[in-house]
Amino acid sequence: MSLSPPSRPGTPDEPAAASDDGFGLRFAFPLMLGTSLNPVNSSMIATGLAGIAADFHLGPGPAASLVSVLYLCSAVMQPTMGKLAAIFGPRKIFLSGVAILLAGGVMGAVAPGFQVLLLSRALIGIGSSACYPASMALVRRRAERLKTGVPSTVLGNFSIASQIVAVLGLPLGGVLAGAFGWRALFLVNVPLAALALVFAARNVEKDPPAKARGLKGSLASVDPPGIALFALSVVCLLQFLNDLDHPAWPLGAIVLVTLAAFIWWEWRTASPLIDVRALARNPALCRTYIRQMLVGLGVYASMYSLTQWLEGSAGYSSFQAGLILLPMSAVSMILARLVSLRGWVRGPLLTGNLALMGGGLLMLTAHEGSPLILVLLTTGVLGFPNGLCNFANQTTLFVQTSADEVGVAAGLFRTFGYIGAIFSSSVIALSFGDHVTDAGFHHMGWVVLTLGALTVLTTLFDRTIPTTVSQDKDSDTADNSGTATEGTPR
Repeated sequence: MSLSPPSRPGTPDEPAAASDDGFGLRFAFPLMLGTSLNPVNSSMIATGLAGIAADFHLGPGPAASLVSVLYLCSAVMQPTMGKLAAIFGPRKIFLSGVAILLAGGVMGAVAPGFQVLLLSRALIGIGSSACYPASMALVRRRAERLKTGVPSTVLGNFSIASQIVAVLGLPLGGVLAGAFGWRALFLVNVPLAALALVFAARNVEKDPPAKARGLKGSLASVDPPGIALFALSVVCLLQFLNDLDHPAWPLGAIVLVTLAAFIWWEWRTASPLIDVRALARNPALCRTYIRQMLVGLGVYASMYSLTQWLEGSAGYSSFQAGLILLPMSAVSMILARLVSLRGWVRGPLLTGNLALMGGGLLMLTAHEGSPLILVLLTTGVLGFPNGLCNFANQTTLFVQTSADEVGVAAGLFRTFGYIGAIFSSSVIALSFGDHVTDAGFHHMGWVVLTLGALTVLTTLFDRTIPTTVSQDKDSDTADNSGTATEGTPR
């Protein structure tokens, strides 16, 4: 991995606000806040759907489109924003994305009609999608310049921040919607985005001057045809996966055609959105994406099916179900912090995969009269894959990609996670059918157990996953039994 010499303290490229290792709180805070804005908006809106539907005289279906539009925009825009960050600079894209999100928050807070509200959610999805890939690129740029190795603590903080807000999103949304109405769910983005803007503008170093390309050259570098084909493929795929109970086969055919056209175009264009030739040379990165999708599918399938089973079969209230899920969140955050501080990767990844299998086995033993301790044990065990696998896969991706490609790679990493999350809803619908029963929950247990076994196999036989990552000065190495960056495109 090629490293640039570190800047001297006090130079414009290295602000005094940075800590000794270059990753102090003033640098990391706006990035952590920015990467949290997408998951918090994903979960928070659920508490306001009923009020929105009532105010605009809508049914539950149209109101729920506020949820899906953010997922769809995020799945498409994450790698797109990574591409823009590589062309124009990650700091510019981060600040621009947060500004778009802020505008979306204001628009939603004053929306006179549902169509404007839908547009505001799209803007929130687009804007928040810039934060994670741009943040990964900013961290990588600083790590290479300062020769700090892999900043696993910062990467762990990204995972922890997202987990915290995903947990707090529902109760926070409930408090805001209950006290101030559903418009507060949009308005809360304004102070959060303003904080991220101010801190990032002050404490994140400016991008180097972008290459002069002219309008035609800039458009060619962005790859509009690739973005359009990718967007069409992803949107159709997610729509198809969202209702496997009644498969829309023509939509599935469109996915295959547009995906083939996308690969054909990206293979031949000079500046592709996603360099499929580099992906073909980097099977290790492809395996990381597949692991992330399988883990995401397993975690979301177990979590969502568990909450439905608790309320629909086991007799718990929604409030009690929320409390029962707290061990999962607590275990996730504690473990993510523990392994990120030590730079452990392969061991935690395998442990999380085995725990996913364990969660599936515990789901198979559950029934309507199961004691609370068994249910709490299940949620605690499922905290292992949620806390360990996301960090480990994210860190593995960090060492499997070059600095120029980490933004797009990180965005695509999130897209695969969204595919797993949306696919989980269809798997749950197929397992439960019209009614939530113990038998349906056991079907989900077999699904989770199988997904855990698949992730174990993809980890055991992948020798490119680093055992640990070094955070020492003048070191960018990853200690593993193979080569962490095998097949990495340069």
